[in-house]
Amino acid sequence: MEAIFYINGEWERKINMERNAVIFVTGGAGYIGSHICKVLSQNGFQPVVYDNLCSGNEEAVCWGPLIKGDIRDRNALRAALEEHKPGAIMHFAALIQVGESVAHPDIYYDNNVFGSWCLLEEARRVGVENMVFSSTAAVYGMPQSSCISEVHPLRPINPYGHTKLAMENMIRDYADAYGLRYAILRYFNAAGADHDAETGTAYKVDTHIIPLLMRVASGDKPQIGIFGTDYDTKDGTAMRDYIHVMDLARAHVLSLRHIMEGKENLILNLGTDQGYSVREVVESARRVTGKTIPAEETTRRAGDPDVLVASALRAREVLDWNPEDSNLDTIMETAWRWRQKQKGL
Repeated sequence: MEAIFYINGEWERKINMERNAVIFVTGGAGYIGSHICKVLSQNGFQPVVYDNLCSGNEEAVCWGPLIKGDIRDRNALRAALEEHKPGAIMHFAALIQVGESVAHPDIYYDNNVFGSWCLLEEARRVGVENMVFSSTAAVYGMPQSSCISEVHPLRPINPYGHTKLAMENMIRDYADAYGLRYAILRYFNAAGADHDAETGTAYKVDTHIIPLLMRVASGDKPQIGIFGTDYDTKDGTAMRDYIHVMDLARAHVLSLRHIMEGKENLILNLGTDQGYSVREVVESARRVTGKTIPAEETTRRAGDPDVLVASALRAREVLDWNPEDSNLDTIMETAWRWRQKQKGL
């Protein structure tokens, strides 16, 4: 990739793109990681995927080499980092199922916290100075307002959220002590798929509503569950902020460029500033797929807030980023196209 010069009237900064073009993507065979790799490649970077494939898929690695390895294996990490000498790490390797984290907190602390410490240590040893970290709205816990900004109190209510916050804290501490530059990106409900249907949801077990709706529409699941119709919302069902995974990916690359240019460290929400109710999501799926999609209404799940929406104002201002594809029908159209490809339709 050719060198890029940044000029503000007083100084000129040259990024060594020959080295910085290589980006080490942990968890790059997963849903979000694979989309990130595609957008990295489109922007002149060379993604190198490091993944143990516990939830990712080898066939999702299309834009660079795959190293099969675990972030808890420091020898394997060191060898991979020394071989490829990346300019930055993008860290997606984490267990993410809330219910599983409650039942088995041990494996979440082992993988998410211990594994991230191993990654930070080996990055420091090799001299990698930049990290973009995939965090979550779960670090906020129960919302104190319907639209959450980055200054909302951090009070996670489950082991998954606790481990993600611990990962954030480690990154900030390493930055203070060792000069690591970072972007911590907290997102809410990533959804949809690559417009070309080259990659999409890569989870072996789907738990999110939109891929579940696609399973119902394609005949692989009998119905969708609507958990709770007595929320304080316009139609009684819970409202959530859905962001298209390609909008998410573009924000990651913008954040990467930001810290690689030596600008300030970032902690940002990625969302759309608006929410859709469960009923609206189901109706969009019916409209886009043309399928009936039976729905069963049942009681709400414990701990589910009425409304959970991100304030993404800071991301818009700092990154000059705007979620272009996060219209609900666009999200649904790309998810359906991906599901049809999976089914061979």
